[in-house]
Amino acid sequence: MIRAFILILVLIATPLAAETRVPQSAAEISLGFAPLVKKAAPAVVNIYAKQIVQVRSRSPLMNDPFFQEFFQGFGQPRPQVQNSLGSGVVLSADGLMVTNYHVVADATEIRAVLNDRREFDARVLLADEESDLAILQLDGASEMPFIPLRDSESVEVGELVLAIGNPFGVGQTVTSGIVSGLARSGTASGSSRGYFIQTDAPINPGNSGGALIDVNGALIGINTRILTRSGGSNGIGFAIPSALVQRFVEQARAGQSRFQRPWAGMNGQPVDTDIAESLGLETPRGLVISDIHAVSPFLAAGFRPGDVIEAVGGQPVNTPDEMVFRMTVAGLGNTVSVTRVRNGVAEQVEVALIPAPNSPPRDVVVTGHRSAIPEMELWTINPAVLAELGLPLSIEGAVIGDPGPAGTRAGLKRGDVLRAINGVAVSTSRDAERALETAGRNLTLDIQRGTQRVVMRFRL
Repeated sequence: MIRAFILILVLIATPLAAETRVPQSAAEISLGFAPLVKKAAPAVVNIYAKQIVQVRSRSPLMNDPFFQEFFQGFGQPRPQVQNSLGSGVVLSADGLMVTNYHVVADATEIRAVLNDRREFDARVLLADEESDLAILQLDGASEMPFIPLRDSESVEVGELVLAIGNPFGVGQTVTSGIVSGLARSGTASGSSRGYFIQTDAPINPGNSGGALIDVNGALIGINTRILTRSGGSNGIGFAIPSALVQRFVEQARAGQSRFQRPWAGMNGQPVDTDIAESLGLETPRGLVISDIHAVSPFLAAGFRPGDVIEAVGGQPVNTPDEMVFRMTVAGLGNTVSVTRVRNGVAEQVEVALIPAPNSPPRDVVVTGHRSAIPEMELWTINPAVLAELGLPLSIEGAVIGDPGPAGTRAGLKRGDVLRAINGVAVSTSRDAERALETAGRNLTLDIQRGTQRVVMRFRL
């Protein structure tokens, strides 16, 4: 009888103990994730963002196949408020928070709501569309619950994870799964590019910017995208690694308003079977350098076209996105060890991690009223401009930073490179400015737009 009474006490006490701390073993995890959720969930917030957009009135004839072409741009644009919903993660006691760029892009008002119903205004400190990350500050916040960062480089496939967010606006929700893949690049839809952690923990609309945590309650990623055909979660979700989030936090703390990445100053392509065979490699791996800029840090370290890059910082790389990610998490101002293969021989080479040089100066010029195209902003091309606009390394000319009203009507776009004006080559913003002021009544522009050459002719 006494033994039975003791057994009952043990059965009752065990669940109570599991509720008061984070699971520390597989046996304890089987009891549930409740202690882990209680620890992490208070630091995951709901984000409500407002933005003002200009919309045009729609004519009933817009739906008619014949008339819709004639009613493009119909009506005066009028402001309209749009609301977006997402999630965010508090990273420090003073209210520093991370979310996705697309959650707060162009927002005029941002409110963060905690699961205890406290609300804070938030302002963007640092945002980057390419990485789809934004660092925010909660105004007036102190002694906030937060989730510590774990180095995502230590994450392994098969680890148990929880995704916490606000899917479909139904309120804070927790889903569980495992890390199902690493080093995923170019697979998520949307604006984000680069390198992701893949998980089968269900991620749905509204989860964007939420937390992906491990069984110790540490942040390993920021949920960002799903791979789907139906619009719902199919068990393939992607999170931005915490190693990249850490670099954003550092730059935001340092007062940067724009995220800076190390500049490679080169182009490369993945090594396939044919390339591996031609280079004498046993198996296809790494990427081969196809082009390199005159002031590239890789050129300064002795790299040249035809070299193969197999690893950066001891981690294998097989795509340009992976290489840029590895350089970024290594950190600006540092050096990183790069595995180079030349003539079948592998060696370690130290490469300096520097931002794209803003030299020579971009020398911003805005054309005046005497110009053939007034109010157009022109830049002289330098490595910083190449990186900012994604231009080819070998491009020459003056680039359009802002086409202005007249340039937009003429069909010009930001990032167009003016290579020649009326048959005269231009190489700086000042060259282009002078050529446009003396163009006369006939204007011919030789333009590079992406990989295409375009010739535009105008009668002024």
